Amino acid sequence: MQSEKDISLRAMEPADLEAAADVHRLAFTRQQHSLKWLESNLNAAPKTFCYVAYAEASCIGYIIWSQKAGFRPSVVLELEQIAVSPDFQGNGIGKMLIIDTLSEVILKLNEQGAVLKHILVTTRADNYAQRLYSDVLGAEVEATLSNLYSADEVIMVARNVKT
Repeated sequence: MQSEKDISLRAMEPADLEAAADVHRLAFTRQQHSLKWLESNLNAAPKTFCYVAYAEASCIGYIIWSQKAGFRPSVVLELEQIAVSPDFQGNGIGKMLIIDTLSEVILKLNEQGAVLKHILVTTRADNYAQRLYSDVLGAEVEATLSNLYSADEVIMVARNVKT
């Protein structure tokens, strides 16, 4: 089992794209063009904030946060995507990615003259990660969209996030 002290988190850089794309391919088997997807998100800064998790020299996860509906003084932030390599799931890395990078994103929003208002998450209705989003962010299911991507999708919102 990997301990948190052995994991490093940092902003994603172009040199991380290939390794992060490998994690994407493993985590999202129905999606295609992993490298292009991550590259387009990385290039969307400052709208989008991308981070990677490494265990020694191996990329084991990433997270993408995205500002919604323009640059506003009160930001609705979407947890666009989070992935942890299957070999490392269940070790608290997803939780660490959310908590540690969210504090970094909040600082960046403050530098833009903005504050965090709500966090939005969409995920499959049968995704066990809903519990993570609820426990860590306080997100609650607000709506279910039938047959949106590969199955029913839920929209979760953490309202009036305390920063």
